[in-house]
Amino acid sequence: QHFFLFFKCSLDLIFYIFLHLPSMASAAAASPSLSLNQSSHFKHQTSLITWLKPPSSSALFRRKILPLSSPVRRLSLPISASSSSSSSSTSLSVSEKPTANSVHFHGNLIESFENQDSFAGSINGTSLIDELENPVQRNGISGRRRLFMQDPPWISALFLKGLSKMVDQTLKIERKDIDKRKFDSLRRRQVKEETEAWERMVDEYRDLEKEMCEKNLAPNLPYVKHMFLGWFQPLKDVIEREQKLQKNKSKKVRAAYAPHIELLPADKMAVIVMHKMMGLVMSGHEDGCIQVVQAAVSIGVAIEQEVRIHNFLKRTRKNNEGDSPEELKDKQLLRKRVNSLIRRKRMIDALKVVKCEGIKPWGRATQAKLGSRLLELLIETAYVQPPLTQSGDSIPEFRPAFRHKFKTVTKYPGSKLVRRYGVIECDSLLLAGLDKSAKHMLIPYVPMLVPPKRWKGYDKGGYLFLPSYIMRTHGSKKQQDALRDISSKTAHRVFEALDTLGNTKWRVNRKILDVVEKLWADGGNIAGLVNREDVPIPEKPTSEDPEEMQSWKWSARKANKINRERHSLRCDVELKLSVARKMKDEEGFYYPHNLDFRGRAYPMHPHLNHLSSDLCRGTLEFAEGRPLGKQGLYWLKIHLANLFAGGVEKLSHDGRLAFVENHLDDIMESAENPVHGKRWWLKAEDPFQCLAACVILTQALKSPSPSSVISHLPIHQDGSCNGLQHYAALGRDSFEAAAVNLVAGEKPADVYSEISLRVHEIMKKDSNKDPESNPTAALAKILINQVDRKLVKQTVMTSVYGVTYVGAREQIKRRLEEKGVITDERMLFAAACYSAKVTLAALGEIFEAARAIMSWLGDCAKIIASDNHPVRWITPLGLPVVQPYCRSERHLIRTSLQVLALQREGNTVDVRKQRTAFPPNFVHSLDGTHMMMTAVACREAGLNFAGVHDSYWTHACDVDTMNRILREKFVELYNTPILEDLLQSFQESYPNLVFPPVPKRGNFDLKEVLRSQYFFN
Repeated sequence: QHFFLFFKCSLDLIFYIFLHLPSMASAAAASPSLSLNQSSHFKHQTSLITWLKPPSSSALFRRKILPLSSPVRRLSLPISASSSSSSSSTSLSVSEKPTANSVHFHGNLIESFENQDSFAGSINGTSLIDELENPVQRNGISGRRRLFMQDPPWISALFLKGLSKMVDQTLKIERKDIDKRKFDSLRRRQVKEETEAWERMVDEYRDLEKEMCEKNLAPNLPYVKHMFLGWFQPLKDVIEREQKLQKNKSKKVRAAYAPHIELLPADKMAVIVMHKMMGLVMSGHEDGCIQVVQAAVSIGVAIEQEVRIHNFLKRTRKNNEGDSPEELKDKQLLRKRVNSLIRRKRMIDALKVVKCEGIKPWGRATQAKLGSRLLELLIETAYVQPPLTQSGDSIPEFRPAFRHKFKTVTKYPGSKLVRRYGVIECDSLLLAGLDKSAKHMLIPYVPMLVPPKRWKGYDKGGYLFLPSYIMRTHGSKKQQDALRDISSKTAHRVFEALDTLGNTKWRVNRKILDVVEKLWADGGNIAGLVNREDVPIPEKPTSEDPEEMQSWKWSARKANKINRERHSLRCDVELKLSVARKMKDEEGFYYPHNLDFRGRAYPMHPHLNHLSSDLCRGTLEFAEGRPLGKQGLYWLKIHLANLFAGGVEKLSHDGRLAFVENHLDDIMESAENPVHGKRWWLKAEDPFQCLAACVILTQALKSPSPSSVISHLPIHQDGSCNGLQHYAALGRDSFEAAAVNLVAGEKPADVYSEISLRVHEIMKKDSNKDPESNPTAALAKILINQVDRKLVKQTVMTSVYGVTYVGAREQIKRRLEEKGVITDERMLFAAACYSAKVTLAALGEIFEAARAIMSWLGDCAKIIASDNHPVRWITPLGLPVVQPYCRSERHLIRTSLQVLALQREGNTVDVRKQRTAFPPNFVHSLDGTHMMMTAVACREAGLNFAGVHDSYWTHACDVDTMNRILREKFVELYNTPILEDLLQSFQESYPNLVFPPVPKRGNFDLKEVLRSQYFFN
């Protein structure tokens, strides 16, 4: 490359000299003291070349770099002119001597190419010949003048442009090559992560066993690792024995799971069973019990998935000694084919090779039978040992780690309908150590190191090798069939949106993670972290007094309940932190997304993601940083105020800015000393996210140029009671639109405060009634001073999503319990009933148009479901949605552990569920559509985008652009006749059914949304 560059430059120079020698010679003859100084014509300086020589070991070539204003010019051409007027002959020669100030050109050039804005200036003007400061230099030769000639600008421009382009191309190729090698390395790691995780775990246990045997002592292992090591060999041995036993039996007497238990090595099967079971315990119910059917099917699914990958790897690995020539040839061809496909990033085609193993899907029954048998073997071999409190001569106590038992529950309190099901109960000793051991568990579906595969179909996209489906159908065959039937062309916008969300690159915010780790190590119970200590269980009283015993039972039951809840929450925190620790040193990672059946997008990784808690959101940030820019600091302050909340988020933007300005000292102190300082950030409703905002805001305020500070922080813009916003747009009701910020205002409208005021008015009116004739009067007098925004917020928020009276009652009851004014259980229940009725009535009064649309949707669903059809519709982006509510049919499977009842989708639809669920599901499909439309448009505009249903995220510098886009897409969505199209699709699908007309709508102008500052804010 260096030789080629030198050769090209030399040719350019030679071409230039020969092109201009005749004209220069004649010009010199005509005027020996020629002076054509036109430096003033040049508006831009350019680099000029004085000398060129072949490359040496120390430098590619050397050039004199001079500004245009320099009196010494590019080429020194000695001119010989006779004093006789009769002779006009002129001889020219190129001086080869370099000036003393020659510099190393290659390094400067490379620097210039890396900053081409400063290098590639426009060059104007004409060829220029300057005199020396002393017009005649003798150089010891009488009568010889030297003419100094400057580059014609177009020659210099062509030369430098060509050289710039060549070096730039070289650098780009080098960068591309580096990026490709880096990407290939990450992709190889990702493939290994997805395909070899269980195998690595098996190798680890083998190494630990070997270490134990050689040193005659257990390594210093964490609690769960120590237990797993104790379970591994016995479980592996019994699985091997079971494999041999089933293999030696005749087909007539072999167990139903026999063909499948032989498909994996016993050691790998043992590791999968242990880890899947413990994973279920950690993420399962707070009482440490897992339903047998859930555990059995989960283990069966994991085994089936690993069998496919195991067979794939077995066929593509190195040859075995016993392989025949045909097998060797097949393996070699397959290996080449798969490696070629992976190199060319054709992962879908590589996956087809995995799926073409002749293995048919097992089905739930087979998975349950195999899982039950393996679960039974785990129960037989897994033991725990309590701490040794006995004397040294006594035999250590061992007890089963898991017990199989049956639970009996009633459907409703006092109901005679009894349900009995099998569970696996975890020993309390095992549970006690779990919440500190999540980092030693194998977590599937971790964030990806490379961008996910693009979605191209129902099961084509997402992870490279792990099973990935575009929708979580929960076994609904009708929904699966609908998705398989759609073409890529029909659903390409949905695929595009999921790809956009999946291609957003994230990283761990290490500073926030360090703070979380310190607080967690100190015992938690702060910033939303659960207390790591259990509540002490009260001692049993010695007296036989019935009241005292009853009080003790109640207190002990309550303490145990709190401890079970804390244990579950501790496990959850550990799982999240485990993933954060694993990913913190990565440059970036990605979350593949898929949909729920309504069309809302979710990350496929379940623990550390941006849809999760404040802990997760504060620990995550965009991997790409962008300068704050002109408006970034403004939006950063608004964002911090929103996260602090406590009523601040309901102020105008000016009010929020004033709040931040008034607390700048607290913000900076929080950023600089978050753990041991005043810790102002802990007062925020979202403390870890607030702390992350404090850190970047402090950096910006301390910088001499805040607009140039690089920020990785996602800035949120949230909808205002978004469900009601969608109903207001559907109904075009001006009053409702104003109540939910579809209309511009000086400050945000607060629908929750509006409802609470109306509830207060109704209760005040009821409190003045006669208590004897109106029982609610006494309740109204008690509640009138407890009604506030918080009491009604959850009910208002969920009302558009189909909350029932019972649901509203329970929501309000919890809020009243938090207030602690009413302590009597009966009075509390009565107050919650009354408050729920009043709140729902107030909602109906204020949002009359929304209620009319809800009723119409419910009526249509009832008509369809009454004809034994599930409600189905197509979203504006072309996604088919089928409501999965059918009467389930029980399918009994006899296993070695117990008879399992698998629930299967029946042929009879559940009319009540179809009717009540349709309004909220339909609106969810619309808010999912709006989010996906916004995501694609933001990507096309060059923005980084993340979405959490009705909360849209981007960089601070891009918030204004995102705000414009999300408003435009909302207007675009609701300018289509959504309800009319829905009715038409119902009429075409069910021509024999009669549907009511679409409710009348108001005259609200949707374009008002474009001017509403607080629509999303």
